[in-house]
Amino acid sequence: MKVLANDGISKSGIEALEKGGFEVITAKVAQEQIANYVNENNVSVVLVRSATKVRKDIIDACPGLKIIGRGGVGMDNIDVDYAKSKGIHVINTPASSSESVAELVFAHLFSGVRFLHDSNRNMPLEGDTNFDGLKKAYANGVELRGKTLGIVGIGRIGQATAKMALGLGMKVITADSFIPQVDVKVSFFDGQSITTTLVSQSLESVFKEADFITLHVPAQKGYIIGEKEIATMKDGVGIVNCARGGVIDEVALVKALDSGKVLFAGLDVFENEPTPEMTILMNSKISLTPHIGAATGEAQDRIGTELASQIISLIG
Repeated sequence: MKVLANDGISKSGIEALEKGGFEVITAKVAQEQIANYVNENNVSVVLVRSATKVRKDIIDACPGLKIIGRGGVGMDNIDVDYAKSKGIHVINTPASSSESVAELVFAHLFSGVRFLHDSNRNMPLEGDTNFDGLKKAYANGVELRGKTLGIVGIGRIGQATAKMALGLGMKVITADSFIPQVDVKVSFFDGQSITTTLVSQSLESVFKEADFITLHVPAQKGYIIGEKEIATMKDGVGIVNCARGGVIDEVALVKALDSGKVLFAGLDVFENEPTPEMTILMNSKISLTPHIGAATGEAQDRIGTELASQIISLIG
């Protein structure tokens, strides 16, 4: 039985699938050619990450398809309900990349409060001629410890982010309309741990109280953060989005950054991918990464092996 891993899969995932009797194809097939490729090569399983889309047209055109898998959490690039209505299994790996995404959130937070994203641009240009000027420009850093982190969406990634925030000594507040409260366990290297309970509050109160805000929500029909929401936030707030593009109004965000209402933003995802707006890319107050939240070796190993075990258990 053949598996097409169109957006790639880790070596450990390939080995686990091959051990289970599957042939793994890692050729990158163009979006418009996927249906033909699946049919011509008798592919039973299609695995994607965020690049490839598996919509109704592909599902209808591929009667031999048994499983669609998403290496990651969100499945907005798959017509999940339609696939299931056709008897196709749809799987994902919600637990595998949580820590990797959470660490990237803090990479953006640390970058923002210490201006690393901007100093790394300017030090190569001016470090030898304007050292004292740059030192003065980046002298007003902010500590994360003791500040309030507002987490919008307290699912697995939100919880992983909360654990890191608690370990740093931050106060954590959350808003989640589906999870009223959750116990978060922070484990230490020596086997000890502490557990605290986070109780969800209103989105409005999180925006009002948080020093920093991070979003961990699926794709939405409208913006979660727009001009009206930003107006309710603290002056000098920092905003991070490593979830999905389109949940922040980027025009409103740039306006708030330019006015100083928002101190900095950290963006891993964008309204227009893979061609983000130049006003976003060139803004000196935005820390930027190209949708790499789950792109660590450890996460990809976990994703690959978790997909393999699910596939083998379903049709192995």
